[in-house]
Amino acid sequence: MKTQRQAKILELVRERTIETQEELAAALRAEGFEVTQATVSRDIKELSLIKIPGENNTSYYASPDEPLMRRGGEERLKRLVRLSLSDINSSENLIIIKTPPGEAQGMASAIDHIHWPEIIGTVAGDDTILVIVKPKEVASQVVQRFLDLARR
Repeated sequence: MKTQRQAKILELVRERTIETQEELAAALRAEGFEVTQATVSRDIKELSLIKIPGENNTSYYASPDEPLMRRGGEERLKRLVRLSLSDINSSENLIIIKTPPGEAQGMASAIDHIHWPEIIGTVAGDDTILVIVKPKEVASQVVQRFLDLARR
């Protein structure tokens, strides 16, 4: 049942804009799945769903491997940085980006997909992204690139 439920979750987030776990649970119930909020929360984590900033200060769930996520490259990152970058700081080869709650994973995914050669990778929490760069001397330049995206 878990496999079927998770397949249905992926289908639902591809077809609809689902902003909350409660909305997702209701959609699953409408499809005949008896779920609790805790089950939906675990499924979201296991499926690595991310929140993508939407219009009017909203965000919605998406699969990180959805083709839509790979399109748009720098334009997508620019939009996410404009909407979600709250603060940015660096130390040595580490950059910390702060976002509103629930939006760090979407921005981290966009950073990963832009393939800037200086960025080794990202780690995202709920509202914080750790960006690792190499060599450490370019950290300030990468921070400036993010700031430039926020201004465009």
